[in-house]
Amino acid sequence: MKPQLVHKHLLVRAEVNSPPLFKDREQLDNEMKSLIKNIDMNMLSGPHIAWSDVTGNEGYSCVAIIDTSSITFHSWLEPSVIQLDVYSCKDFKIKTIFRWLAQFDLEKVDYKYIDRDKGFKTLDNNELSWWDNKQHNLTYKDEVIYD
Repeated sequence: MKPQLVHKHLLVRAEVNSPPLFKDREQLDNEMKSLIKNIDMNMLSGPHIAWSDVTGNEGYSCVAIIDTSSITFHSWLEPSVIQLDVYSCKDFKIKTIFRWLAQFDLEKVDYKYIDRDKGFKTLDNNELSWWDNKQHNLTYKDEVIYD
């Protein structure tokens, strides 16, 4: 049976208090693999990780090719920002992604959730009505369930 393909794209811009400052790439590699597992995706290639030490552009870039598309992650030290794109032809829960991002001590999050199947229909009105900074910034591995 042929799977039902969807075309969901989550674009996130997060101002954070704790950008990734991992001493080695292995930690970010493990975190990306964890994210991919938590959203029930399968890795095809990667994660491919690079650190930029260019003044004003210091931070990590990472891309992972999943069997349903790709995940791209960029971070900067100043200002402390993370940009994350998750595009998949398989449904995923965006709340799982926000819980994963919470490990970076989120300050402000802007996002767009788009259905790219036939055009670019916005699936969410860009409001985190369930967002509670104190609740959400618990240790990201803590189980926080939002319905």
